[in-house]
Amino acid sequence: MKKLLGLTTAVALCAGAANADVTVLGWGGAYGRAQTEAHVKPFQAETGIKATMTDTDNPAAPIKAMVEANNVTVNIVSLEYADVVRLCDEGLLEEIDPAELAPAPDGTPAEEDFLPGALSDCGVSTDVWATVFAYDDTRFPNAKPTTISDFFDLEKFPGKRGIRKGAKTTLEMALMADGVAADDVYDMLETPEGLERAFAKLDTIKNQVVWWEAGAQPPQLLADGEVVMSTVYNGRIFAAAMTENKPFVTVWDGMQYEFEVYAIPVNAPDMEDAKKFLSYATDTQHLADMTKYISYGPTRKSTAAMPMLWEDGITDMKPHLPTSEENMTNSLETSFEFWVDYDSELNERFNAWLAQ
Repeated sequence: MKKLLGLTTAVALCAGAANADVTVLGWGGAYGRAQTEAHVKPFQAETGIKATMTDTDNPAAPIKAMVEANNVTVNIVSLEYADVVRLCDEGLLEEIDPAELAPAPDGTPAEEDFLPGALSDCGVSTDVWATVFAYDDTRFPNAKPTTISDFFDLEKFPGKRGIRKGAKTTLEMALMADGVAADDVYDMLETPEGLERAFAKLDTIKNQVVWWEAGAQPPQLLADGEVVMSTVYNGRIFAAAMTENKPFVTVWDGMQYEFEVYAIPVNAPDMEDAKKFLSYATDTQHLADMTKYISYGPTRKSTAAMPMLWEDGITDMKPHLPTSEENMTNSLETSFEFWVDYDSELNERFNAWLAQ
């Protein structure tokens, strides 16, 4: 579970950027850098509108605090899909008019160009990202982990595991590792028997788990040798392997993917500039530009034919994206509907299990 920040911390995070015309609140790390290089800096250079980036471990928490305190100091926020739906339902985010978004290069309206589900009442999806697992190749000189079940096989692949500290993605992963088909995972989690099965699977590795809370931690845990494999955001592990030359290998089997979304908080300052940024950052070119800096898949159909190369100008990014067909063979789309309904209940149960 990403750390929650109170109002005081949230305001402090953004105070230094409060005079900018557009301030984007994001997650930091490799993802924040990608947004900065592909969206924030070009927007300022091309429009002359000041733009800056600030970050936190979970943007949903400070945004909720800011709006409720009527002290909104950011214009754009990067959120997980389920948080967008929840905050929108609570009246904390501005509704988005798709007609105000940039059309595709051939004139196709944005509403028709975005992937199904990528547009919501209060948000515009910027990319498809995934929770995968990765391992340190030097720790397994012979047999290599290739499936989600291998993550739970302590006999064949001994060593500590890193897992995100929270119910979301952890319970789904446990069921998939236990043989549940992706299409059946959420139906199973809605039953007492399914929950018992998920926690029973987690019991098999519980004493070998190092729990992480922020996206930067898994690559560091692997680099420090504290774990031999870890669940991780696919962009973080790709960045570590490419920019730091780490011997990390991504395993796509059992991946869980979802949309990341730009939204505008209610009563955000400089509303017109915020809308300009939203349209600019989510046009075809600037969504494709993100892949130069991070291995997340663009959310517009019109990006499919565009070349996507890593910063080195050589590495083809398409095989490294969650949206690559070969990477989706055994994958699960995270259900935002499920987590909107069950997040509090299942995290309470998860925390109780963790404390046992």
